[in-house]
Amino acid sequence: MKQTNKAILYACIAVLSWSTVATAFKKSLEHISHFELVLVSCVTSLLIFAILMTIQKKWSLLKGLTGKEWGYFALLGLLNPVAYYLVLFKSYDLLPAQVAQPINYAWPIVLVVLLAIFTKQPIQPKKYIGMAISLGGVAMISLGGGQALGAKLPLSGLLLAALSAFLWDSYWVVNNKNKERFDASLAFFMTFLFGSIYMTIGSFFVGVDLNTVPGLLWGSYVGAFEMGIPFIFFGMAMRKTDNPALINQLTYLSPFMSLFLISIVLGEKIVPTTMIGLALIVFGIVFNEYFVKSKASK
Repeated sequence: MKQTNKAILYACIAVLSWSTVATAFKKSLEHISHFELVLVSCVTSLLIFAILMTIQKKWSLLKGLTGKEWGYFALLGLLNPVAYYLVLFKSYDLLPAQVAQPINYAWPIVLVVLLAIFTKQPIQPKKYIGMAISLGGVAMISLGGGQALGAKLPLSGLLLAALSAFLWDSYWVVNNKNKERFDASLAFFMTFLFGSIYMTIGSFFVGVDLNTVPGLLWGSYVGAFEMGIPFIFFGMAMRKTDNPALINQLTYLSPFMSLFLISIVLGEKIVPTTMIGLALIVFGIVFNEYFVKSKASK
């Protein structure tokens, strides 16, 4: 198989995995709390990355980490998986999946603002167009979703879904500054190591009851196919491709495939405001990504 075809195959595996997880979140939360879901999924992902480290024979990389670098990963693990997924899963606990998923997917728009604030990257005037389009989609889902679904959406759930996008972007900004310094497998292992430690300590204060096989199975699925396996395959796809733009474009299929599964598996009736709002969110992201030239490309 040609390297390009392998890259597309790996990317498709990642996209298909991510497309299933919104449904898996809701199925998990039928059996366990959002805290318990983070705990189970964190430990599952840690095991996956430990196996990857073993296969790749990279355990020796731990010896080269300084105390400051251990502290850096401790911070990273607090942001993601702990803070990000606690907030994200709670939003799914409060909202229909078809509402929480697209609001969280608006994270690239929030990222533009964070990069302007923390890295002094000015926002190009045309990017405000894409941001306005995406935010219009978020507003349509938030304001119109409840009416279309025949129920009032809790404000706390909407705010948590938006906060999850902010937390993911915060993690992205911190991680992006140092991603060239650390091996990817090592970085994933370390963040989920600290994430698992934090969640285990927290379980003594919150109290957990994992005496449910369906909850453990669904939680393990989330850990494998949201946090672990797709990132491995997406990284492999980006390393093998000579067309990274195509690989990135495939990810835009994920939220729409996710809505299809939400409808089929969860039985949620996908309302027009969700479809139109999600289309606006994705179009705004695509507009800023491909129709606004960066200064470097001029």
